[in-house]
Amino acid sequence: MTGPLRERDGARELLAAETERARSGSGGLVLLQGATGTGRTSVLEGAVRDAAARGLRVLRTRCSPEDTGMPFATVLQLLGPVQDFTDLAPDADDRGSAARLWRLLCAYAAEGPLLLAVDDVHLADAPSRRWLREAVRRIDRLPVLLVASERSQYDIDPPGAGLAHSLPPSLVRTHTIAPLGDTAAAELIRAAFPAAGPAWTAECVRAGTGNPMLLHALLDDLGGPRPAGHAAGGAPSLPDTCAALYPGSYPAAVSWWLNSAGAATAEVARCLAALEEAWPQETEGASEAEEAEGSPETAAAQDTRETPQPCTGGGPADPVGPDVARTLAEAAGADPARVTGWLTAMTRIGLLRPDSAGRPRFAHRLLRDAVLTGWPTARREAAHRVAAEAMLRRGERVEAVAAHLLRAPGVGLPWAVRVLRDAATVAVHDARPGAAARYLRRALDEPLSDERRQQLLTELGSLEYASAGGAVGIARLAEAQHLHAAPRDRVRAAVALGTALVGRGEVTTALEVLRRTEGSLDGHPGLTRTVRTATALLSDADLATRQETYRRLSESGRHAPELVGTASRALLVRYEATAGLISAGQAMTRVRALLAKPSDPLAEPFLLGTAAAVAEWADELDEAERLVDRGLAGCRHPALLHPMEDALLNTRADIAAARGDVARLIAVRGDGAAVAARAQSGPSNRDAHVLMAPVHTGRSEEAGRLADAFDLSRAPESWQLNRFLYARGVQRLAAGDPAGALHDFLECGRRQTAREVLSPVVTPWRTAVAQCRLALGGGQEALALATEELRLARVWNTPRTVGRALRVLGTATGGHRGLHLAEEAVDTLRSAPADAGMELVEALLAHGRQLLAAGARARARDRLREAADLAERKGGLRLLALTERALREGGARLPAAARTGSGALTASERRIADLAAAGRTNTEIADLLHLARRTVETHLTSSYRKLGIGRRAELPAALNRPRSPAAPAAEPA
Repeated sequence: MTGPLRERDGARELLAAETERARSGSGGLVLLQGATGTGRTSVLEGAVRDAAARGLRVLRTRCSPEDTGMPFATVLQLLGPVQDFTDLAPDADDRGSAARLWRLLCAYAAEGPLLLAVDDVHLADAPSRRWLREAVRRIDRLPVLLVASERSQYDIDPPGAGLAHSLPPSLVRTHTIAPLGDTAAAELIRAAFPAAGPAWTAECVRAGTGNPMLLHALLDDLGGPRPAGHAAGGAPSLPDTCAALYPGSYPAAVSWWLNSAGAATAEVARCLAALEEAWPQETEGASEAEEAEGSPETAAAQDTRETPQPCTGGGPADPVGPDVARTLAEAAGADPARVTGWLTAMTRIGLLRPDSAGRPRFAHRLLRDAVLTGWPTARREAAHRVAAEAMLRRGERVEAVAAHLLRAPGVGLPWAVRVLRDAATVAVHDARPGAAARYLRRALDEPLSDERRQQLLTELGSLEYASAGGAVGIARLAEAQHLHAAPRDRVRAAVALGTALVGRGEVTTALEVLRRTEGSLDGHPGLTRTVRTATALLSDADLATRQETYRRLSESGRHAPELVGTASRALLVRYEATAGLISAGQAMTRVRALLAKPSDPLAEPFLLGTAAAVAEWADELDEAERLVDRGLAGCRHPALLHPMEDALLNTRADIAAARGDVARLIAVRGDGAAVAARAQSGPSNRDAHVLMAPVHTGRSEEAGRLADAFDLSRAPESWQLNRFLYARGVQRLAAGDPAGALHDFLECGRRQTAREVLSPVVTPWRTAVAQCRLALGGGQEALALATEELRLARVWNTPRTVGRALRVLGTATGGHRGLHLAEEAVDTLRSAPADAGMELVEALLAHGRQLLAAGARARARDRLREAADLAERKGGLRLLALTERALREGGARLPAAARTGSGALTASERRIADLAAAGRTNTEIADLLHLARRTVETHLTSSYRKLGIGRRAELPAALNRPRSPAAPAAEPA
């Protein structure tokens, strides 16, 4: 595919001027230099056509490497058939031959102006190049213009002296043909494909690299036959590999370019293309901003990837990083200095482009693929291995080294496994389990002892289960169980396998694995206790097994306490707390004593997770958060499946709910969506919090969708299912469906009672049922349930549980006694050592309503205004609407300003929201405004509520939306 020359006006003007000089009797040399494929031949042909049009006689030749064995082959072809030279031998007299050829040229010049056109003069034989140089020294007195094209490209092997070498500058006019600019390249593309859009055109420009040869070859392929079923008309899509190009002009052109550059340059280019496959993928196009959505907890991340433009002139190219050059030089077996120069030169002419990290990459994936076409796989793998070894010696990042090992076969040396495992650790720390699993899979290709293989299989199975779930991870863990290993490693594998099996609903199998492991641990009492603790924890997933396990554990604690470790004792404290047998004070005293004792690292996560749950129930929320953080650190390093990790994440969500921290609950929603997508064992406790978040914020439709996301009839028995039933009951009650809510609360209570979970510390279902009974007219039953709840709450004796029970009992009791109970509920919740959150709002609302009913309107309004202010600060839009309704019923005048819309934002909220809408992360906003991150999150949560949005991506549009009046949510009875 050919077309008019573009961006070659300078060359045409120079050639026209020199042609006129030759016509006037003063000849010279015009040397057209440029890299392979930049169009030297096209410019030379243009000069031939122009000279012929001006009346010059044209003699032309094209040099070839096959002619180098014949002296004066180029000059003989240029000057035409010369009878005297038909028998010229390679060892003939050069001086005599040169003189005779000069006389022939002079004879031609005597007949009229002459143009000598020599294409690819760098391929001419040595005698011809000498003759041409000597001719240039004398043709300034003849009407002879010599125009020669010469390849001038930086290659790994230094080229020989050029034609103009040793000639005086006054005799030579040199013009370097630069790559095409983006505008000219785009014009060529649109000429071939008039319907091409700007994005497709820009991608073709990148693949063409400003090189006319490559660009024309690409357009030839794209204009060829289309695959069957391809839509007719328009521009064809650009494929990912050259195998999809037909007839293959583009890869053939790239192959020609590599052959022209020489074997050493081709080797370096192919090594670079191979090594680039191991580098982080970058978008080929304009830089993008990828925004994380869902909550103020999720930072809006600006993707820093950029697409630098090629350096095609106007200044020196950016220097190439020495580490890349050294690695490439070792992989290709080339001189590092020449490699550095080649990388810089190729960046300058546009075939390479630096990425955001400064690494030189091929300008387009098709170019990289074409460079690799036909290169043996074994050679690619060898390049990656050499690169990995070189980078390791220089102490480069472990994941960068491991990325090359992923593309190389087994090294057979200990350092390879060490690097891959360290890389997996880094990936786990960065929450990239899929990447960590790839490193460990590759590590299994190295020679390993059984113990080492068992450790890797345990970690890999854990990661595969966490990142993909299902049979693959379980199969790895099962394989690890059958390999010889140290007792501690056997326990790790058994706990991980048991956790995975329970996650798949195979509880009986999981407990059998742990029992077999326990039976193989004779002489290791500490490890035996750890396995028993894991068995007790995992038995929570099966009702009958749970009861039997805790019965045996309790008996052992009474009769043989030395057989029960500290973690198992903590589980007994948790059991007694939920059974309504001990108070919060007693539980915390026992838990703190257990935490003060030395603990085995394997058992410590069990102890910390259980203690964190008890601390959260006891309203020791700060202590609970610290324990959660410690426990998660122990579960995740190394990256092994652990049953306590899920429990700790549940406790973290429970803490947010206890604080009334809607921002954190909304953040859990993002995690919950992923959990729900892969859940095979029914909804989790975090799903319950995911459901509660839109209930609190008055987003009833969204809450309804989340409530219907699970088919609870198929969900297996578990305490987490009971927790979700309770949350769905709250959602139904808030939506005005007390009958549906009553069903969920009663089912939750039946299931919890069967599990011997009687305390209201986890699921206060009795007070919830009482509220539904009141709404449906069952006052006496509501009173009995609320009374029993208060009795159990006083056993645990924390302000939150007692205050909640007092509130509902006051509502059920009514009258003067009920008013007294409601006031006691408010006072109790005010005395809570931790933030009572939404419980205090509900107590203030209930007390305010009862005061209204008693005629104490002034006191009622005070209570209700306090409830409204607290609900607004907490982001509880549903309770805020209910409180405002009660205020209106009490005759209070609400503020005239709207509570929703962009106009309702405070100055601080507006400033923070504007920064978030502009793409700033929460951390950046906090640093910029000198605030705590939690303060930023709180302001954004309030802004979300006022703007009526749930996603960070909605901020820009919502900030320009006019205000709208708040719509009160449905009020449960």
